[in-house]
Amino acid sequence: MLKELINKIIWHPDYDSKDYEIVYLHRVSDSEREDYKGQSILNKIITMDKISIEDSFIVYNVNNQIRHIPFHRILEIRNKKTGEILYKKVKR
Repeated sequence: MLKELINKIIWHPDYDSKDYEIVYLHRVSDSEREDYKGQSILNKIITMDKISIEDSFIVYNVNNQIRHIPFHRILEIRNKKTGEILYKKVKR
């Protein structure tokens, strides 16, 4: 379901991927810890016009570094203009 929703936003002509963003759980690497004040996990946001899909990962480029985010770390997909939430991960 999640993969289909992401593909729809990216490819369907009724959607503009620039209007949507993904909130995901980011695991901070040791080299990034200083930048994030010692945190090891935090929520990050990326716009959907910057991503592609490979298998069960979202792929995007940050500062010439390719990032792979597994679908299970996606917390929310929302419309930036309207605030509408299209997907929200259910906590178990």
